[in-house]
Amino acid sequence: MATSARADKQIAHDRRRAGELALSDFAEYVEQQQRLRRPGGTAASGAAEDHDELDIIESLGLPEDSQPNSALRDLLLGPREENGPRLRALLLSRIKEGRGETLFEVGMDNNNAESMEFTGEEYEQAIQSVKTAATEISAAVTVLMTSDLGVDGGEPTDGKGVTSTVLIRQKPASLEGLLEIRVAVVGNVDAGKSTMLGVLTKNTLDDGRGKTRVNLFRHKHEIESGRTSSVGVYLLFSALKFPSYNFIGMEILGYDAESKIVGSNDPGRKLKWDEIGNRSAKVISFTDLAGHERYLRTTVFGLLGTSPDYVMLMVAANNGLIGMSREHLGIALALNVPVLVVITKIDICPPQILKQTVDQITKILKSPGARKIPIFIKNQADVVNTAKQFVSERICPVFQVSNVTGEGLDYIRTFLNILPFHGKFDTDTSFEFHVNDCFSVPFVGTVVSGVVKSGVIHAGDPILIGPDSLGNFITTSIRSIERKRIAVPVCSAGQSASFALKKVRRREVRKGMVVLPRGDNPPKAHQRFVAEVLILSHATTIKPKYQAMLHVGPVSQTCRIIDINKDLMRTGDRATVAFEFCQRPEYLCIGDKLLFREGRTKGLGIVKSLGYDTNAPLERDEKGKSKGS
Repeated sequence: MATSARADKQIAHDRRRAGELALSDFAEYVEQQQRLRRPGGTAASGAAEDHDELDIIESLGLPEDSQPNSALRDLLLGPREENGPRLRALLLSRIKEGRGETLFEVGMDNNNAESMEFTGEEYEQAIQSVKTAATEISAAVTVLMTSDLGVDGGEPTDGKGVTSTVLIRQKPASLEGLLEIRVAVVGNVDAGKSTMLGVLTKNTLDDGRGKTRVNLFRHKHEIESGRTSSVGVYLLFSALKFPSYNFIGMEILGYDAESKIVGSNDPGRKLKWDEIGNRSAKVISFTDLAGHERYLRTTVFGLLGTSPDYVMLMVAANNGLIGMSREHLGIALALNVPVLVVITKIDICPPQILKQTVDQITKILKSPGARKIPIFIKNQADVVNTAKQFVSERICPVFQVSNVTGEGLDYIRTFLNILPFHGKFDTDTSFEFHVNDCFSVPFVGTVVSGVVKSGVIHAGDPILIGPDSLGNFITTSIRSIERKRIAVPVCSAGQSASFALKKVRRREVRKGMVVLPRGDNPPKAHQRFVAEVLILSHATTIKPKYQAMLHVGPVSQTCRIIDINKDLMRTGDRATVAFEFCQRPEYLCIGDKLLFREGRTKGLGIVKSLGYDTNAPLERDEKGKSKGS
C-alpha cells in the first residue's frame, strides 16, 4: 500500500515537472506567434534588441570614413555650432524610440561597449553638451550613475575612463504624450501589497499597523479585514465632478522631467490624479490585486484585462513564497510578463528566516519552469544596470525593503523612475479598446474604462461596442475621453482611458466588451473557437465536455471543451482544442492569449482560429497534433 502511494506521488511529481518544463517553451511559442501576426512582424522582431547608436549617427550625415567611437565622441566634444544640431537629432531619435525618455551613456560607445577614455575635463564638457542639447528640445538630464575607471559611484577626476549613465526625459507637450507604465501588484495575503503602494504613492512610512493602506481600499469590508478584494477603477469621471465617489483601488506615482516624484509640499495633503497628471512626465499606474484564494478570478482578470507592462510580486520575508504567491508567479510566467520581486517586512524578520526566504526565491526563479536569473539589488549601480536590461525575459530583480524603516525604498523608486516602456502596441492598425469596468456617472451617462490595444481614437468618433448576449454590437459615439481624470481629445494604443458614451444605458454594457470603429464590415462575435493549449496542472485527465473558467484579455466566462485532437490530455500535454462559451459569444482575435482554470487545474493557450464546424472535427495524426497547426 505504501509502495503504491509513493508511486502515485512520484507520478504526480513527474507530471508537474513536465508541465514546468513545457511552460517556458510554450510561453515563448505564444509570443512568437503573436509577433508573426503583427503588421511587419517576424520571429525575431520581438526579441530584446540592443540599441545601435551607429545606425542613428549614420543617418545624421556624418562622413563615411568616421569611426563609430570617434563619431559619437565628436558629437560630444566637437565645435558646438557644427555638432549641436546633430546631437539634438540623435537625442530626439532616442527619446522618440523610448516614448519620451531614453538612457544615454556619456563616455561609452554603445555599439562596441568601449570607453571613450574621457578625462575629467572632457567628461564635464561632454555632459554639458548633452545638457545643452536636451534643454533645447525641452528635456531634462538626470545623472543616475557615474563611474571612474570602472569604479561605480566615483566622482570624475583627471584620470581617464570617466563615464556616466544619464536619463534624458522630455516634458510632454500635452497629456496625450504622457508616458504610462502599468504595474500589477500581486502576492499572498498579508504580503504587504497595499501597504507598499501606500508608502510609495504617499511618500510616507508605515507605522507597522497598516496606517498607509487604508486609503487604497474601496469597500468597508476591506478596511475592516485589511484585505483587498477588488480591482481598482482605472479612471473615474466622477472623481473630479463628484468627490464623494471613493474608488481608490488604483494608485498612480508621477515623476517629472527631472526624475523627481510629483507630490504635495504639505505632508498632510495628497495630490489628486489630475494634479499628478498635469505635473508629471511619466506615470506609474499600480493595480493592487487581491491576494486571497477566493478572489483569484479577480486577480486573473487584473493580470489579463489591464495589460500590465510589469508584475511586482510581493513576498513577506517572514513567510516566504507560499500560498497564492506561487500561483500568481506561475500566471505571470505563463503570460510572459516581466516580474520583479519585492521582499517586505525585513525589519521584523530574523536573519536566518530571511536567508531561508532568499534561498527559496532563488531556487524557484532558477527552476526549469521559471528560468529566471535573480538579481539582488544592493546599490545604485545594481538598480541602473538591471533597469536597463529588464526588458530581457531572463532577468528578475529582487528588492529587500521595509515599509516601516524605509530601507530599500529609494532603490524601488529609482528603479520605477527609469523602468523602460516595452509595450507591444501598434497605433497604425485599426482601433480596438477593451472594457475593464463600466459605471454610470450623474450628468455624464454611461462610462467605460480600459486599455487601448491598438489604433487611435478621438472624442466624437462613431464606434461600436459589444457583443451583447446575442452577439450584436451597439452603435454609438464617444462623448468625451479622460486620461488620469483629465479630459483629452485623443487616445492612442497602449494608454488607459475612460470613454463617456452617447445614448447608451448602463445595463447595456459590461466588462469584457470591446469598442471598435464603425465601418463597412461589421465585427463578429464567436461562440466557438480553436486554440492550441498546454496543460500546466491537472490531477487526472481532460476529455471533451470538460468545463473550466476561461480568461482571454478582459473576457471571463465558463467554457466547455467540445473537441480535442487526441484522446485525452494530462499535465504537460500540448494539444489543439475546440472551445465553446457556455453563456454568450465573445469577440476574439487570432493570436490572443488565453488562460483557463478550474480548481487547481490550469492551462495556457493561444487562439488559432475562430469558429468551429461540428461536422468537421479536428483532424488527428500519429503524434496527436492537428494537421496544419
